Amino acid sequence: MTAQLDSMYPTTVDFGTLDEIHRAARAVLPAAVFDFVEGGAGREITLRANRDAFDRWRILPDPMSGVANPSTRTSLLGRTLETPILTAPFGGDAMFHAEGHLAVARAVQRHGTLTIVPEAGSYSYEQIRAAAPDAAGIAQLHPFAHAPDVAERIYRAGYAALCVTVDCPVGGFRTRNMANRFAPDMRQFGGNLTGRDGAPGVAEVFGKLLKHGAAAWNWADLREAAALFQLPWIAKGVLTPDAAEQALAAGACAIVVSNHGGRQLDPAPASLDMLPRIRAAVGPELPILFDSGIRTGSDVFLALALGANAVVIGRAAIYGLAAAGEAGVSRVLELLTEELRTLMTLSGAATIDRIDATRLIGAQP
Repeated sequence: MTAQLDSMYPTTVDFGTLDEIHRAARAVLPAAVFDFVEGGAGREITLRANRDAFDRWRILPDPMSGVANPSTRTSLLGRTLETPILTAPFGGDAMFHAEGHLAVARAVQRHGTLTIVPEAGSYSYEQIRAAAPDAAGIAQLHPFAHAPDVAERIYRAGYAALCVTVDCPVGGFRTRNMANRFAPDMRQFGGNLTGRDGAPGVAEVFGKLLKHGAAAWNWADLREAAALFQLPWIAKGVLTPDAAEQALAAGACAIVVSNHGGRQLDPAPASLDMLPRIRAAVGPELPILFDSGIRTGSDVFLALALGANAVVIGRAAIYGLAAAGEAGVSRVLELLTEELRTLMTLSGAATIDRIDATRLIGAQP
């Protein structure tokens, strides 16, 4: 009697592909909110460049390598991760689903990795930490005058590291939002920006940020403030070797190579194009995270091969959140990780540290 074979393709899950999740998010979100997520700054040249950069690379197959069950386990800042995929600190998360980053953190915890908790999120650092303490290990802050006080609060809440967003002294010139007359409920950005107990209010921070009224810090200002931090800190928004070196001089323990997903300076270089140059400048030991343009498991593979230790997903996590809350984010992480494992098998990389540039070739023009 012939044994019944199970299909290798999903038949009972809500979402079979990441494209399905993207379409579901588009269907459920108001058009202006979807554009807020999907869009970039200016003419969106940087936004497109981020995706085009991945198309310039090919992964080399390694037939008969003997790799059958590769491990996606890795380590970052002393923490073991089951997958090298973190989620980004996107603000206003209750716009996309009522549970916002609470749902994100719970999904991330299920997959044994980390989320970077946003400062301008819908829920507080403390609420998200309580919801998923193993996932909520890194908290974002912005380099404004209140940063040392925020850093102290994050420390008291039990986080292990800070993430300082260094590429946002003013909001990007986001033309889709302007065309849509986009006016979100700013309370959805106020989980930490409460205006109470010494914390600035949403209007105070965003009023300055969007109207060129914020005090623009330099690296010396950040170095001075960071001397008061009781936690190690990561510089997010580094796009040049010089900025990477400046971040290290200011005391950063790691960097996130990022152009803010094409939402700040436009036109700017693609993050992936700059990643190898930054890795060469800082050497092999510095932990580098990468974001901007990650949509597939092959994108994750390419970023790791070109110098990143882990990647950070923003839009993909938002799409999952909008489509199905915690389950949607979990499915995004599952699909990305499973595709990464498949590519590791086919390219002969048994472990994450075996993914390097020797497994790539430039695409033919």
